[in-house]
Amino acid sequence: MSPEGDIPVKQGRDLLGVSPHTATDSKSGSLSPHPGVGCTVGPSPLGIAAKKLAMPIIPLSRSANLELALFAAGDAIAQVRAGRSLSDVLSVQEPAGLRAAVQDLAYGTLRNLGLLDALLAELLRKPVKPALHALLVCALYQLRARPHTAHTTVDQAVRAVSRLEPAAKGLANAVLRNYLRETEALLARCNAEPAQYSYPQWWIDGVRKAWPQCWESVLNAGNLHPPMTLRVNRRRLTREQYLAKLGEHGIAGQSVGMNAILLERPLPIEAIPGFNAGEVSVQDAGAQLAAPFLDAGPGMRVLDACAAPGGKTGHILELADCTLTALDNDPARAARIRDNLTRLGLDARVVCGDCLSPAAWSDGKPYDRILLDAPCTASGVVKRHPDIKWLRRESDIARLAAIQGRMLDAMWQQLAPDGKLLYATCSVFPDENAQAIASFLARNSAACQLPLAELDCGQLLPDAQHDGFFYALLEKH
Repeated sequence: MSPEGDIPVKQGRDLLGVSPHTATDSKSGSLSPHPGVGCTVGPSPLGIAAKKLAMPIIPLSRSANLELALFAAGDAIAQVRAGRSLSDVLSVQEPAGLRAAVQDLAYGTLRNLGLLDALLAELLRKPVKPALHALLVCALYQLRARPHTAHTTVDQAVRAVSRLEPAAKGLANAVLRNYLRETEALLARCNAEPAQYSYPQWWIDGVRKAWPQCWESVLNAGNLHPPMTLRVNRRRLTREQYLAKLGEHGIAGQSVGMNAILLERPLPIEAIPGFNAGEVSVQDAGAQLAAPFLDAGPGMRVLDACAAPGGKTGHILELADCTLTALDNDPARAARIRDNLTRLGLDARVVCGDCLSPAAWSDGKPYDRILLDAPCTASGVVKRHPDIKWLRRESDIARLAAIQGRMLDAMWQQLAPDGKLLYATCSVFPDENAQAIASFLARNSAACQLPLAELDCGQLLPDAQHDGFFYALLEKH
């Protein structure tokens, strides 16, 4: 878990981070959506009209070598633009001792990439090679995030460029110094929506169409730093007991939802009291709605399809003494489910298999409850994974919706009469959510959608305290 800075200026064109990034997953109190089908109507306190706020920038370590960090971050951005996920790149690429610095630069650059691309386009007379382009946008991010270190940033960025392309040292120096001299004029010219919001235009158009009353809030929420939220294992202790334990360690947190605690400041996993003992798990507050919605009871047969890494699996077992099968089609990810259950002291049948091919893993007995956490665009969790904005293509929505429909049909056949299936995604696009469910109901007369008290339309839109999710609870008659 490493801190990342973000640009401490206006929302919209200049994006604002609110807390350090963590690899984990709240409004105080309940997780009810904003007014009007899960979104803020009218000006948002985090919206486009927000005035400049003084937010803390977490500095790079004094021992960090900015030259090497910029070089590594630039390489990471170039690989993302070539199609690799940022987490995969960083898992093997980070130089020793520079993990926090590289993550800060890479995540911050991707959160603000639309604006940074536009600025660089204004500063360059002709295109440069992808690797150099990536390094320069990282340097621009650093200049914007930490203007008080501008001289050092320019010097170290030029050094990093000389490692990559020695002949481009002069170009890099000119680009960065011209940015410093002409910042306001450059920003005034970067007025296209992809620069204002740092999303592809198709994404902006899709969110605006889906959520016309609050589309700016949804976009801006995706550019914030994610909060760190804990789920208390009620088999071990109560939330109040764990809050007291946090207090004993000088850690501040507040209650959210049923069993969640929002930490005032994110922490490394190893610094979370009781984590290794299974007292708590790290899970977004929105994701913690799944297990209560599923409503599994004692003795029920439960299937968690697409279960890895096992957060929802563990939560279901914390709430009910049920017989649970956790399914995932990736052996490495299935192993993570086992690791999580071992830490929590819980047990389930973990199976590596494809939910579209149940004959290969099913024992032939129907399930009383099924959680289908379907693969999706992940458009509701971009604050945690900002590379998603630049890896996704508009065509992915229809492609994934087709897969989701096939999964719903396959899992429906595994559900017992009077059983319930909870369909879940971490998407904000209706094609994957409400429209997918409407299509399923139209072709399945025995299916009935049940109301979810906390979500009128099933959609929880992202905000500063939680990610975006969709839930639909279906009953089989």
